[in-house]
Amino acid sequence: MGTAERRESPEESVAGRSQARWGRRSPDHGGPGPGRAGEPAGDEQRQDYRPLWVEVPARRHPMPDPVRAAAVRAVLVIAVTLIQAMVAFLCTLAGSWLAFPMVISGVVSTVAATWAVVDVWVTRQVWSQRYGVVSEPSSTARALRRERRAHHRRERAALRDQERIRRRGGAGQLSHS
Repeated sequence: MGTAERRESPEESVAGRSQARWGRRSPDHGGPGPGRAGEPAGDEQRQDYRPLWVEVPARRHPMPDPVRAAAVRAVLVIAVTLIQAMVAFLCTLAGSWLAFPMVISGVVSTVAATWAVVDVWVTRQVWSQRYGVVSEPSSTARALRRERRAHHRRERAALRDQERIRRRGGAGQLSHS
């Protein structure tokens, strides 16, 4: 099977390809054609090969790296907080001396978990303001970048014109008559 055949269009269904490949049956009740039972013969064997899976190229990460790192931290802190809350509850039911310290650490962990979630939100907002362009026609970041590029283009054109005049040796005149 060639590379072009492996990269068939994704909209073609697996069932459709399977029926097309295995549809070559002999007239005797749909059994396999020439060769041993169950094995396609010669050239047909290569055509009937199909991979176990089709690799789909990975998409970009849905979150930027700093936001993802903050989200992972938040998930870990929340997990520890939930474990502490469960341990505090079980210690309270058991009447253990450890119940009071676990309740206090649970309160502190709850504050830390809240802080971690706010950190994810703030990190996302900061990243979007610094690097992100909202893909909407009314995005202010896009308009600012467009204006900045136009300004730089005009400056470079003016510098090129000045340099061209200097190279020609003219005293500020644009053309020689």
